[in-house]
Amino acid sequence: MHYKFYVKNPAAHYLYIDLTISNNTKEELQLQLPAWRPGRYELGNFAKNIKKFDAFNEKGDLLEWTKLNKDLWVIKANGASTVKVSYSYFASELNAGSTFVDESQVYCNPVNCCMYVPDRMEEGHEIELVIPDSYSIASSLPKVNNTMLAKSFHELADSPFIASAEIQTIDLDIDDKKFYLHFNGECNPDTKKLEKDFVPFIKECIEFYKGIHVNEYHFLFQILPFKFYHGVEHTSNTVIALGPGYNLHEGKTYEDLLGVSCHELFHTWNVKSIRPAEMFPYDYTKENYVRTGYIYEGVTTYYGDKLLYTSGVFNEKQYFETLEERLNKHFHNYGRFNLSLTESSWENWLDGYVPGAPYRKVSIYDEGNLVAFMLDVLIMEATGNVKSLRDVMLVLYNDFYKNNKGYTEQDILGIVHNVSGKDFDSFFKKYVYGLDEYEEQLNYCLNYLGLKLEKHASHAFYERYLGFKAIEQGLHKKVSMMAPYSAAWKAGIGINDEIMAVNGFQLKNDLSQWLSYFYAKGQDLKLSVLSNHVMKELHFTVDLKKEYFPHCKIVHVDNASEIAKTNYTKWAISLNK
Repeated sequence: MHYKFYVKNPAAHYLYIDLTISNNTKEELQLQLPAWRPGRYELGNFAKNIKKFDAFNEKGDLLEWTKLNKDLWVIKANGASTVKVSYSYFASELNAGSTFVDESQVYCNPVNCCMYVPDRMEEGHEIELVIPDSYSIASSLPKVNNTMLAKSFHELADSPFIASAEIQTIDLDIDDKKFYLHFNGECNPDTKKLEKDFVPFIKECIEFYKGIHVNEYHFLFQILPFKFYHGVEHTSNTVIALGPGYNLHEGKTYEDLLGVSCHELFHTWNVKSIRPAEMFPYDYTKENYVRTGYIYEGVTTYYGDKLLYTSGVFNEKQYFETLEERLNKHFHNYGRFNLSLTESSWENWLDGYVPGAPYRKVSIYDEGNLVAFMLDVLIMEATGNVKSLRDVMLVLYNDFYKNNKGYTEQDILGIVHNVSGKDFDSFFKKYVYGLDEYEEQLNYCLNYLGLKLEKHASHAFYERYLGFKAIEQGLHKKVSMMAPYSAAWKAGIGINDEIMAVNGFQLKNDLSQWLSYFYAKGQDLKLSVLSNHVMKELHFTVDLKKEYFPHCKIVHVDNASEIAKTNYTKWAISLNK
């Protein structure tokens, strides 16, 4: 299968594709465009970006075609041994999983735009790029000039690339493997700083699994001029979109760069190789429903942060802040009382990446992270600190991935039992399959490490006492989340309502201050709210005994026992020591 990519007018954002299919023996040739991409568990409907589709035989004669569904084309080959298909793909979105062309680059995730013949997926596929001489190509695929070679469609779909004249590359040699950091976009990569931080966490990931199954790995960074955060995993590479470029090596932006890079690298083992049975192999034509998202996303989120700490890249404060963020999301999400972690994994295909219906479900990333932390500590406790959650992942890697099979829910439970020597049925029933609140269990695990969870009241009056969260909307506030049965809920505020004034005073980014002021004066609280283009005035009754949206803090227990201190050291020690 030979694809030829070219661009006619970069400003129009159309990528033109000629697909030549040789050795055709079918009278009716089916061409499938993926309906989703691995790494984002929702339908992508990429076919909506196809503008024009034509099919030709080897003589250049047009062939008739039709569509069986939204992304499946059927061509009447009429005896043609070679079929050429020409179509254009609208490539105007720039994130870590998209396809984008403009005057400066051709960036492609082939799973978005490359059609395939369903019964010939295991054959070789190649992409020939027609690009300016000044462009270089960043990709994990082997190249011959400007042609990239994949052994199968699966490898092609898993191999994004960037072609641009602006790519800056840093090479790293680690444990006889090659790692490449490719930066595209306006930025000034600090080679020494990046090497100092990337090498330790890469080594920690490799040591975690006692080896890596790829000879080279490519970090493809799309650096944007505004605040942005997105990463997508692949077997031999990852694409990470991050910004702003001027702040790349500073503060939260740099921490995000390290955090998402470690997370996506860990995915090389966990989900790209260690995979649930429902995704072994991927079916690109429809949803691949699965209930074990807490393994492939939750465990990855946990270790993506923890291995930065154990490798010395993050200090304790930085690591605790990542865990506190997950805890805040847990306690602020009332969906935890509606759908379990496994049910939310299944439902992820519906609304996994947008806020969705309030109070409906939990995040497989956040909740899965906390469940992974608890399992890690409880397995340590059960085995006298000899084993941990890492041993579960090693079994999955060695016994499942290396034997070319996926795991099931029962496999996970059985492996945890075998590794720990303890029955974990109750734990899974309560916290993975059920809706039990796990603050008590979480505190037990923290105490085992000489830590404790502190819940502090929110500094924002409207969060703490009225029970809603809000984001800035110009000078006003827009309601983003609300606690059921809170003062705000009872007063009639809704999600997406805009708070315009307090007691008649127009807001200028000072909602909490005005609320605190009038409450301290003993006056009733009246909010002017714009709801569905209608202005209304709402009155609030505040009950100081009821508080919402606490902020979590993890601290060391005063006078922790020597045993607890030893447990913490065992939990936090680098795998390379």
